[in-house]
Amino acid sequence: MKLEGKVALITGAGRNIGRAIALKFASEGADIIVNARSNEAEASSVVQEVRALGQRAMAVLADVSDAAKVRVMVAAGIAEFGRIDVLISNAAIRPSIPFVDVTDEDWENVRSVVLDGAFYIARAVVPSMIEHKVGAIVFLTGDGAFGGSPDRSHVSAAKMGIVGLARGLASDLGQHNIRVNVVSPGLIDTTRPGTWYPEGFALNPGGPMKRLGTPEEIANSCLFLASEDSSFMTGQTLHANGGTGFF
Repeated sequence: MKLEGKVALITGAGRNIGRAIALKFASEGADIIVNARSNEAEASSVVQEVRALGQRAMAVLADVSDAAKVRVMVAAGIAEFGRIDVLISNAAIRPSIPFVDVTDEDWENVRSVVLDGAFYIARAVVPSMIEHKVGAIVFLTGDGAFGGSPDRSHVSAAKMGIVGLARGLASDLGQHNIRVNVVSPGLIDTTRPGTWYPEGFALNPGGPMKRLGTPEEIANSCLFLASEDSSFMTGQTLHANGGTGFF
């Protein structure tokens, strides 16, 4: 029970990696605030799964790119549970667009969710963590931030910004016993259709381990960084990618 008595807010938690994190954290004793942008059915389903594990849970719909909605979500979570000890910033979008075709709106859409959203949610939860003199923040980025990805330069830029944000916050918040780290997943076997990947890639993803990762494996990495197992780690990036690129 590595998170017993903790309250965790997880963005993008209605499916895939976010859902796996919610269930892993609940199995380790945390109460969970499940965030999804608009799919109430998915968020409510995860809440029921968390409650089946014996933990308290609530669902809050909010677009993380909207600072006002983020503040309302965090206030609702604190009103329900009294505090937020752990933040997992997982919400993201990854549109594929050739660089020469990226419009101002395309850039704004990606940056607002990926980077602005991470900033807004961290800014909203940190006062509760400072008040209680403890906290763990984990941002999720991706291999594309470090190795690049065709037709996703705008996504790579926004996701690399998360690393800078984490390092800056680690410097700012260490004095308050708040740790800030990053998990960078490789290719993960989620509910995306096979056509989402380049032809044949899902069957031969490359890297030393020659397979896709699972959402549960990323959840385990997040648990490590959210728990006291990583009590002397902050400002770091953990690459859970099967060795791809050896970043």
